[in-house]
Amino acid sequence: MSMRMRALAAAALATGMLAACGGGSDSGSGDKQTVTMWTYPVIADQAKHQAFWDEQTAAFEKANPSIDVKVEIYPWAKRDEALSTAIAGNKAPDVVYLIPDQLPKYAKTLQPVDEYLSAEAKADYRDNAKASVTIDGKMMGAPILMTSNPLVCNKKAFDAAGVTTYPTTWDELLELAPTFKDKGIDVTNHWADPAATLNQSFYPLLWQAGGDVFTPDGKKTAFAGPEGIKALTFLRKLVDGGYVEKDLLTGLPKFEQTHVAQNKVACTWQHVPADVATFWGEENIKVFPPLKDVKQVAYGTVGSLAMFKAADDKEAAGKWLAFATRPEATKAYDTASNNFSPQKSTGSLYASDPVQGEMEKTLDLTTAGPLNEKARDVMGVLAPEIQAALIGKKTPEQALADAAAAADALLGG
Repeated sequence: MSMRMRALAAAALATGMLAACGGGSDSGSGDKQTVTMWTYPVIADQAKHQAFWDEQTAAFEKANPSIDVKVEIYPWAKRDEALSTAIAGNKAPDVVYLIPDQLPKYAKTLQPVDEYLSAEAKADYRDNAKASVTIDGKMMGAPILMTSNPLVCNKKAFDAAGVTTYPTTWDELLELAPTFKDKGIDVTNHWADPAATLNQSFYPLLWQAGGDVFTPDGKKTAFAGPEGIKALTFLRKLVDGGYVEKDLLTGLPKFEQTHVAQNKVACTWQHVPADVATFWGEENIKVFPPLKDVKQVAYGTVGSLAMFKAADDKEAAGKWLAFATRPEATKAYDTASNNFSPQKSTGSLYASDPVQGEMEKTLDLTTAGPLNEKARDVMGVLAPEIQAALIGKKTPEQALADAAAAADALLGG
């Protein structure tokens, strides 16, 4: 997801997508219908990813001989630009992989998927997975995977500091901070550069304090209330105490240059085991539920397959979407991609894995965040203000108030 492409390359990518798509479903020869789907490198190994979808399409076409399915895998980079271009040119695919914060942006062009999923299939989804794709009571995508960003701690750092208990609350984390600092270890880390997503940094604390980004009706922001001030004040205490790496407050150093990679951070909720395994050693990775203040909640996204209204044959596209997101498929897809299942019937995918198994146990404590069309725009306004508070240019109260004023203007408030 972090790949960067020059504007010219992005334009070429968009053109290539349009050519590959060819305008969504078409009749083809005879009575056959063609369903097109765009997805992205969920499985990092391109060959394995393509093989997975080749196997799924072959099985589907055998059971549905009148439907051909074409799955195209494109880069993460500039995917929204390319998809928007395709929609504007009436060249969108029939089905596409989307995450929750994309759904509101495309909601007007998406076909709700409820009618294409059986009652049993819908009941099988975890409540938070289903909520993450639901807008105005309608499912705008069929979940195919989940992720979680709980508390991940480094046993090596705990051993070096002589600490044997792991934190479960904000207060416990703060109480441990001086002990770790005495050993040259940060109790946690915090990426405050505006380019870093708030989903994995500030928002989890906001939710844990009992707050939210938007009001329930989505028409105004809510992060500047007492809960937001409490969360940002907590972060400010970590910074002022010298308990986090200050370079991360103003820049984005290479990961290997950070204290996390150097085994100088005790716990983090901004990285998952796959990020740190090479540096910590898997035997030193300890996974715990997210920290708790008023609530215990972590960020986790949900990948889903969505259908466009412009699909020529919605029945055919709906059959494919239901087939591709059935438990048998998600179980295989999620284990191959090191993700987790959004469905209860699949059971534990990692029962014998001491790290992934613990990650899996935290899924019901996750939220994908607000489903608001302006969510990314609001994040763009809020992030610099949070940074300003953490580097001492503003108080938490003033930073959040300024951000709220600007963000509410974006929302039309």
